[in-house]
Amino acid sequence: MAKKIAKEVSVAVAEAVAQCNVDVISAYPITPQTHIVEHLAELVNNGELDAEYIPVESEHAAMSACIGAAATGARTFTSTSSQGLLLMYENLYIAPALRLPIVMALVNRSVSAPISIWNDHSDVMSMRDAGWIHTFAENGQEAVDLIYHAYKVAEKTLLPVAVNIDGFILSHVVEPIEFLDQTLVDKYLPPLKMKYKLDPKKPITIGAIGVPEIYTEAKKAEDEALKASYKTIVQAWKDFEKLTGRKYLPVETYQMEDAEVGLVIMGSLAENAMNAVDLLRAKGKKVGLVRIRLWRPFPLKDFIKAIGKVKALCVVDRAVSHAATGGPVGIEVRSALYQSNKRPRVLNLIAGLSGRDVTKEDFVEIFEKTFETLAKKPSTPYEIYGVKE
Repeated sequence: MAKKIAKEVSVAVAEAVAQCNVDVISAYPITPQTHIVEHLAELVNNGELDAEYIPVESEHAAMSACIGAAATGARTFTSTSSQGLLLMYENLYIAPALRLPIVMALVNRSVSAPISIWNDHSDVMSMRDAGWIHTFAENGQEAVDLIYHAYKVAEKTLLPVAVNIDGFILSHVVEPIEFLDQTLVDKYLPPLKMKYKLDPKKPITIGAIGVPEIYTEAKKAEDEALKASYKTIVQAWKDFEKLTGRKYLPVETYQMEDAEVGLVIMGSLAENAMNAVDLLRAKGKKVGLVRIRLWRPFPLKDFIKAIGKVKALCVVDRAVSHAATGGPVGIEVRSALYQSNKRPRVLNLIAGLSGRDVTKEDFVEIFEKTFETLAKKPSTPYEIYGVKE
């Protein structure tokens, strides 16, 4: 077994990217992702990574550079957060439409205004419909492993992948990390060979105009490709498990076997939630946790199976979809349930905005509020939890 090394998660992510033998890195620094690209710049500068590091004047240019490089068949990487992601926005839709296997570490941070450098999921939810594959890390080991996985999936599906890492809460902590030996990385991730790429010797056109006669068909093809990526994503995790013994699933459960009330969550808050589950289980409460690791494509069947026979669910969102029928995850969950015969009561709470702590005690209170829905249906589609009024 490989030795575990204590590393800041951002640095560990950068070193995993380097192990993946990237050809081109382009990014613009923005808190809290900066440590990732700073460390990659150091590795390139010190000759420890043979890659082109393209310094740019903005995140829009960073994604443009990655698109251009990926179109020539280069293995590319970028990283951003919050307003930086929004500055990429125009190009975020172009990468999947052109079927370019770019990998991005999206270190999640709230979107201004008011100005905030702390964590929630308002940035990623702005791009949930852009056509990217999205995974969410719970801890440092997952963040590293999901980088390896992202390249495997991106290059098999020819779709970009965003690995979501909670800013500060996860990106800036020091955790024991077990890296893959380079020989295993090379075995898992062979050199990228793009069948269609920009090559002066074999000219092709990429990104041509989509007149009304073909635009709909192009979008359907993109949608089908994203849905079809599910099998590749799962297979890539199975292959990873064979190499490392570390198993990953699109949706994971904790104490859900006989749960009457379940919590649905994404990202690093799941560990606090598990502590609350343990506390309540010790008191005889039948509670459990469902953690969504794969956000796009949404793993509908896995999710329905994961919730078991619960009578009530609480979906904890970390972003607001203003004046909608819930938070982004809450809306997704209700839609998923509508397509199944399972119809538990759904409480949708929005919590942890801009890095506000959601403690074990908060999760206990959230479970208690969910138990109350067994007797009384929630009066509003969603609620922002813990507001000081």
